[in-house]
Amino acid sequence: MKLHKLILTAIAGSLLFVSCSDDDAQNKPSGAYDNGVLILNQGVFGHGDASVSFLSDAMTIENNIFAAVNNNALLGDTGQDIGLNGEYAYVVMNVSNKIEVVNRYTFVKVATIANGLVNPRYIAFANGKAYVTNWGDGSDTTDDYVAVIDLATNAVTSNIPVAEGPERIVEENNKLYVTHKGGYNYGNTVTVINSSNDTVATTITVGDVPNTLEIEDGKLYVMSEGTPSWGGAETAGQLDIINLNNNTVSKTIAFTATQHPSNLVIDNNKIYYTIDNEVYVMALNTTTLPTIPLFTTEEQDVYGIYSFAVNDNHIYVGDAGDYTVNGKVFVYSTAGVMQNGFTVGMVPAGFYFND
Repeated sequence: MKLHKLILTAIAGSLLFVSCSDDDAQNKPSGAYDNGVLILNQGVFGHGDASVSFLSDAMTIENNIFAAVNNNALLGDTGQDIGLNGEYAYVVMNVSNKIEVVNRYTFVKVATIANGLVNPRYIAFANGKAYVTNWGDGSDTTDDYVAVIDLATNAVTSNIPVAEGPERIVEENNKLYVTHKGGYNYGNTVTVINSSNDTVATTITVGDVPNTLEIEDGKLYVMSEGTPSWGGAETAGQLDIINLNNNTVSKTIAFTATQHPSNLVIDNNKIYYTIDNEVYVMALNTTTLPTIPLFTTEEQDVYGIYSFAVNDNHIYVGDAGDYTVNGKVFVYSTAGVMQNGFTVGMVPAGFYFND
């Protein structure tokens, strides 16, 4: 976890939401986890209590599915990301320094990748390989890398050295695009990796602390949150739009000095993002930021949106609460109307649509 997340963990607080669903539906595994969303619950840092929940398209919840179908096996410490590729799901475990490979539809364990990963973060796929961002030793600013995994053998075959704090990673046309939040510091770049030879092609400067990125119509959209007030000189967030034909920033949309946006999602020609407990939406081709949020999560006692997704006319919000009790997931319409609420595992950190 990043240092400022640890600070937020210490001060975060939230009232407990009573689930709108029937908890009896959580007791037994369904045996098939397609047609729904996998929810990665990060767990409490250092406690080894990460888990995965499954929310079906019919809006029924099932918690701790990895343990349910793998003889009560523990997933590990600090779930960071899930990558879906072919029939497999790759569950990246940050503190456990491993990846659990499971069948994405049954969640039966297939393999564990435990060698060659140090502080792994996020995963993407290209050319029959997986690419996993790694911080290495968090106190060392020079040992960060992207691990290359041969998917035929589930073994790390090489490392690509990159700048400090590689985070989110996406693939387009056999190139990988990696944001650099900066690890325990604050970064402002995107690294481009060519998967044909696994080397760095170029580096693109963006806003301070880029947190999320999306590719749409040959353009890379990078949301940067800016340096927080407790990080020294506070800087504003910004949205950079990069032309992938030449890897240059074609447009920058600036936020105000104290706005720190995150959770960029592009869906149905709209850009969604969050600021604290507010959800905003804007047209994909506009250059003007909205001044009024689509909705806030205040009524659900969510004071900081921890995870976020938009899919199939639904908006998904993950609430970590006070990081000491099970988290909550809320489902809204794209008009901002709350439709369902569920209790999940500790610290819901990501949504992965498994259709």
